[in-house]
Amino acid sequence: MAADPTPSAAARAAAARARADARLRVAIDDLLLPDDGRLDERTRLRLFQLLTETIGGIETALRGQAARLLTARGAARSAESVLRGGQGAATRLLGAGLLRDEALVEALAAEVRARLLTEALPAVAAGIDEPSLLVRLAAVPDRVVAAAARALLAVDGADGVTLSAELQHRLVWWTAAAIRPADDVAEVDRAIAEAAVRSLGAHDEGLGSGVAAMRLAQAIDARPDELAPLLVEALGDRRLTLFTAVLAHAIGLCFAETLALVLESEGERLWLALRAAQLDRATIARIALTLSDADPRRDIEAFADDIDRIAAVKPAEARLALAPETLEPDFRAAIRALARSGRR
Repeated sequence: MAADPTPSAAARAAAARARADARLRVAIDDLLLPDDGRLDERTRLRLFQLLTETIGGIETALRGQAARLLTARGAARSAESVLRGGQGAATRLLGAGLLRDEALVEALAAEVRARLLTEALPAVAAGIDEPSLLVRLAAVPDRVVAAAARALLAVDGADGVTLSAELQHRLVWWTAAAIRPADDVAEVDRAIAEAAVRSLGAHDEGLGSGVAAMRLAQAIDARPDELAPLLVEALGDRRLTLFTAVLAHAIGLCFAETLALVLESEGERLWLALRAAQLDRATIARIALTLSDADPRRDIEAFADDIDRIAAVKPAEARLALAPETLEPDFRAAIRALARSGRR
């Protein structure tokens, strides 16, 4: 006699108890989370939306490509099952805990915060009849600068997010595993795997706004006397990527690391970076005021109390303080991981 597949009352009660325990653990984590580590509701919603949209885009591409491969091989029914799918990939990956990936969340959180800050930056027009900074750069006689400016114009502010090859590789294979049908058909697995390989082959890290902005900053190669007005106007033009890239180029940091310090609400590392770039007191104050207008987390009164101390820091001293940020990213990540483990 076949066993009754219906879960017993005891099993259902145990499952319900496990879900209640899980909810309690989440509530405790949320209750004890310090304020400076807590995401505001707007950032949290935008981050979750970007995360699910990113995975959803990968999922749609993988399902479509795998279904085309199966159809071409005469497996129309399997193709239909792949297209129809079941539970979405994002839901499955969240449930499995795979999306608690520090590098992934860090990259997406930086993207969200940069978008929110850019949206909130006050627009400061260069002149009534004068085009914006990036438009003017796209029309300069220097063909290298003009081409780089046009490339940034084409991608800056785009809705998508460009992940590193490592993160893209991780997400594609996680998503591929998440969309496998429950019946575990070998031909379906092969088609999904082929679709994933094709997706990774088409991934291009060179299309992101950060890369385009760095190419423009390198092409401009601003002299010390050009740096302050260029940074101020980039912020006034609401081009946070260009501001970040110009500063990164000036002090020898990568774009991602410079963006991280630009987005920090405390501002301590940003002020050091601006001093390392030899910016004066008035320029630093102007940049701080612009950023504080866009980000209410920034304490402009505390900055006003500290401006004399900040301006007194010698550029060489500031560069020395930022030296650890110039190390290889993997080395920095390993150092931070060891530091975290030592605090436990």
